[in-house]
Amino acid sequence: MHYIKMHGAGNDFVLLDNRDGQLREEQYAALARRLCARRVSIGADGLMVVERPRAHGDIAMVFLNADGSRGEMCGNGARCICRYVYDHGLAGDDQRIETAAGPVTGHRLAADRYRVRLNDPSVIRPHVELYVKERRLDCFYIELGNPGIPHAVLHWEDWDRLGRRELFDTGALVRSNGAFPRGANVTFWRHAGPNRVKAITFERGVEDFTLSCGTGAGSTAAALRVLGHADGDVTLDFPGGTLEVALTEKDGAVRDIFLTGPAVTVCEGEFIGA
Repeated sequence: MHYIKMHGAGNDFVLLDNRDGQLREEQYAALARRLCARRVSIGADGLMVVERPRAHGDIAMVFLNADGSRGEMCGNGARCICRYVYDHGLAGDDQRIETAAGPVTGHRLAADRYRVRLNDPSVIRPHVELYVKERRLDCFYIELGNPGIPHAVLHWEDWDRLGRRELFDTGALVRSNGAFPRGANVTFWRHAGPNRVKAITFERGVEDFTLSCGTGAGSTAAALRVLGHADGDVTLDFPGGTLEVALTEKDGAVRDIFLTGPAVTVCEGEFIGA
């Protein structure tokens, strides 16, 4: 089985091209768990399967988390898919990707740098009150796309000074809080300068922090603009690299979220254990 490993700001993926239909859809979840396992396999945060388009896209993207659960879409993954589409002659400088959350368009800026338009939000709840470990948290909740990718965004100025265990436990408790029926990805952020933040995301399906999160970046930028913490494009510094977000916001409504960042091919080969 041929695979390509890619990453976007450290958020890494195994990509399989199934346009010929040799893999059955019911195999995807088991493949995700097997191929994404760290240390004993290729290792990744998620599996992306390229399929033939069903509508007007260049390809269709199926995304699965490392635990085999389906994801609606993935922002960093979409940039990597766009690079794959360009590198393999399936589209030119502009790419059209079909996802479960809706269509995503991409644009090639350089060999390893792409910009994608994330799905417009279908839900925005600026203030969701939670209590975690007796601490009151004010979360900004947003879903990108329809069905939407759920994100909880928390302003926490000293998150990067917390112990690893405390930060992990807080992320896990918010991720599975009853206020979010489908769970939520959880992004902590703090100010790092004008229109710039330092951030980290606990991702459902990985059940841990990843080195970056593309939809988390878009969701955090939306929160910053709606809540008045930013007045322009937002730069987000994640542990794995920097992502940039531009969007349109008016009276609390958000649209046209553009995510820019790296799309890197790490390696490719044949997985002989399948």
